[in-house]
Amino acid sequence: MRKIDLKSVVWKEGDYYVSQSLDVDVSSFGKTKKEALTMLQDALALYFEDVPLPIKTERVKEPSIASVTLQHA
Repeated sequence: MRKIDLKSVVWKEGDYYVSQSLDVDVSSFGKTKKEALTMLQDALALYFEDVPLPIKTERVKEPSIASVTLQHA
């Protein structure tokens, strides 16, 4: 069994918390931050069941939050 350390982010959206991996395109949600992260862990385990070894992920180093302004018609 191999250990993979992945960065993730959690935020509140309405009544739920959303958790998203920054290294692979996987996300989940829950009623609490802890539940959202547990559900993300389960979703990542399922994701990596189908990924052939060796696993290649894009490593996110020192992520920061930034605002982007967009104007559209």
